[in-house]
Amino acid sequence: MKLLLDTHIALWVATERDSLSTGELGALIDPANELAVSAVSIWEIRIKWESRFRSGERKGPASPLELLVALETLGMPIEPLDAVQAGTALNVPLQHSDPFDALLLTIAQETGRRLLTRDEKLRGHPLAFHAD
Repeated sequence: MKLLLDTHIALWVATERDSLSTGELGALIDPANELAVSAVSIWEIRIKWESRFRSGERKGPASPLELLVALETLGMPIEPLDAVQAGTALNVPLQHSDPFDALLLTIAQETGRRLLTRDEKLRGHPLAFHAD
């Protein structure tokens, strides 16, 4: 199966492997699966990294460049965002308004992938894959 990693899964692969479930780990190490991370996830991490709590502490758990280097070190392909993907609507719309979820699912749709996620808001979407 061709899988696109949701941002939290990509982050855990690179920095917090203990956060991955047994099912998620299984999907990630299955040689039959083709994995990729979207440049959109790097952007999402950057937005969180640059945001701060009132205390001054960063909201993001990792620098986007550190995440990118870690993923590249693991040999994880990065799927670029192109104008067609950015402008294409989902065939099956989301029931919520998270722009990152919508764009990641659109990229999955346009590249023939499924989005490996733990996000319960995406459960039941035909492009989402929950490795329970």
